[in-house]
Amino acid sequence: MKKAIDGKALVYCEGAFNTPNGKTAHGLVRFTERYEIVGVLDSKYAGQDAGKVLDGKPNGILIFEDLDSAIEKLTASDNSPKSLVIGLAPDGGRLPNAAKSVIKKALEMGWNVDSGLHDFLTNDAVLNQIAAENNCRIRDVRKTPDRDKLHFFTGEIEKVNCLKLAVLGTDSALGKRTTAWLLVHGFQKAGLKAEMIGTGQTAWMHGAKYSMVMDSCINDFVSGEIEHAVVSAYTNEQPDVIVIEGQGSLMNPAYPGGFEILAAGRPDYVILQHAPKRLEYDGFPGYKMHSLKEQINAIEVISGKKVIAITVNHEDMADDEILEACKQITLETKLPAFDVLKYGVDGLIEILKEQL
Repeated sequence: MKKAIDGKALVYCEGAFNTPNGKTAHGLVRFTERYEIVGVLDSKYAGQDAGKVLDGKPNGILIFEDLDSAIEKLTASDNSPKSLVIGLAPDGGRLPNAAKSVIKKALEMGWNVDSGLHDFLTNDAVLNQIAAENNCRIRDVRKTPDRDKLHFFTGEIEKVNCLKLAVLGTDSALGKRTTAWLLVHGFQKAGLKAEMIGTGQTAWMHGAKYSMVMDSCINDFVSGEIEHAVVSAYTNEQPDVIVIEGQGSLMNPAYPGGFEILAAGRPDYVILQHAPKRLEYDGFPGYKMHSLKEQINAIEVISGKKVIAITVNHEDMADDEILEACKQITLETKLPAFDVLKYGVDGLIEILKEQL
């Protein structure tokens, strides 16, 4: 097993696991090279296996009632973590007040704390003092680097001479990042060299070597940071394929991510993630989602590139509905449709390999 970059970690996800607001925790439970995840905190699912709750597939990661019970169990099994990772991803990226006491206790034990929220823990004088006293660190993944460390768009992206794929979505919180990782691993399994370009805090927490955090980057530098990540991955790794993680959707009223990815990442093709049962934009009741055909058309008009396949998020679907939903999407759009989380990525990889 590959050694985790930052060692063992416990994920805080109180009240949000198995909901859209727990997507950072979900990503870490499914896969990460940065940490070895030893448990999740969420009293609602205490005592259950995180993989079983999330995907119906046990993975040995236990969900705990609270920090005290986690410490007791993990200490007894010689599995104590080095870090507490905030696995919440609420609208607006705000830290719940209840989380502060858990963070303080973790720091008092000498654990590192990593957060991807917009509420920066490093701005809290009390937390900083506790960290200093206990020789541990606080890391705000979403904190924007100083301007002199940011990159402006240059056009160097045109020198990238490998297949570039963007995984965009019809909405936010749809599983674009998960699909992107599945594609990277699928290409690698097929004997090809593939690199992931992370565009959010969770991809960095996964251990993506080439990444930026799009939604907290200063606007003038978003395109340049995307380009820099892609060019760096190409220059340093010489991959066969680069997969760019999408953000939000072109038409989500609060998270209209995707414009910069199309403009600066300049993908050759787009894979579009879609949840057939979702009728309104995530977090915005009354904002009816645009049709799949409208969203495909918008992407292709803006980028001049084709949507090559649809990947399905099976939220709120029974198992016997999934393949039929894929079939109906293909009939509607004339594009192949896959649920890669449920059924694997091999079929989609075969289609994409034809573009190399």
